[in-house]
Amino acid sequence: MTKSAAEAPDPARAHVVGVDPGLNRTGYAVMSMAGGELVLHEAGVIRSTAQRSLAERVAEIGSGLAEVMAEFRPSVLAIEQVFSLARNPKSALLLAHARGAILMMGIEGGADVVHYTPTQIKKLLTGSGRADKEQIGRVVQSELGLEAPPKPHDVSDACAVAICHLHVHRGPGRKLSA
Repeated sequence: MTKSAAEAPDPARAHVVGVDPGLNRTGYAVMSMAGGELVLHEAGVIRSTAQRSLAERVAEIGSGLAEVMAEFRPSVLAIEQVFSLARNPKSALLLAHARGAILMMGIEGGADVVHYTPTQIKKLLTGSGRADKEQIGRVVQSELGLEAPPKPHDVSDACAVAICHLHVHRGPGRKLSA
């Protein structure tokens, strides 16, 4: 999606929604930069009901994200690109359905959609593309000045996606701590 300079939001105040996709639980985090500092506006989990049909579950994910998009009007939806087809093809196909709903809601909400691989996110946040979830959680905690890492991991991972995008697009800045 292309925006003219006149309609482009101020990058220093633009909201980004980071998304960790999942069919059972989709983590999200709405963040921005203010005065060079990360600001967390809201983070949480969108849950689908396991007893429902696949179509209904995908719709629950889409509806939940649509609410977030309507409330915060982010200029960017940053989503983790998941590669698990070889290890568990059934899970990858189910995840693809959830991702489709997420991507659609991003576009319908007027956001540019960008993808980051788990390795890109981990390397930017920790310096290692092989960081574990606990290490990512500690970095997110430190970067956002939280008392504890966000829980569950879906929320922490969504925060990491948003942090990654905000740091990549603000240019060279301070190195993130592990």
